Amino acid sequence: MIYLRNIAFYIVFYGGSIFMVIAAVIAAYIAPSKVHGVCDRWSAMHHWACEKLLRIRIVETGKRPDFQAFYAIKHESFFEAIGLPHLFDKPSLFAKQELFDIPGWGLAAREYGVIPVAREEGARALRTMIREARPYVEEGRPVIIFPEGTRVPHDTRPPLGAGFAALYKLLNLPVVPVAVNSGPTYHHVWKRPGTITLHFGEPIDPGLPRKEIEARTHAGMNALNDHRGVERSLPGDLP
Repeated sequence: MIYLRNIAFYIVFYGGSIFMVIAAVIAAYIAPSKVHGVCDRWSAMHHWACEKLLRIRIVETGKRPDFQAFYAIKHESFFEAIGLPHLFDKPSLFAKQELFDIPGWGLAAREYGVIPVAREEGARALRTMIREARPYVEEGRPVIIFPEGTRVPHDTRPPLGAGFAALYKLLNLPVVPVAVNSGPTYHHVWKRPGTITLHFGEPIDPGLPRKEIEARTHAGMNALNDHRGVERSLPGDLP
């Protein structure tokens, strides 16, 4: 059943994504205000397909803050990136520059509020990121980053990227580390039934020294690393 569920997931989600991406690109050109709605529905479709087709439960633990924050999220699979519009209210996300070279997608992403990160440009890239993030901060939108810079295997703890502490200082927002354990279930061609947990850590106030903010954020993001989250004997899901 695992294989049949995966095939159904790929057909439903990626088949539906073709139409959603086309709709987002069209909206970006003729009705930019509609881009958020299209992306939110696309993300909600993914959430539904994970739960209903893959039998992956998605749960939250900890306390999600009721104020604007700078979220530092563990990144173990594409689950996190696809899920953001559904899991947060109009999030603004830092993403690598290369994604904006995809025809059509780059325009839709910018209209949504995704901020490109040109990692090879150093301090110049940081200034650009801050300038582009300011309007979203002023709107009160949550700001999100994957501080490790790319997807990482579960149970690994790479250091945070060099730009994270600088963004923390310049954005002047409390940081909320979010631990995610999507790797064992989602980061496979044949995705597995189980549970993906998003654990919201304690908010960290602005203005802390670099070493302290990095250490506390790093610890919060890795709070789930000792818990695999895979259910190995769900009835009806053995091949």
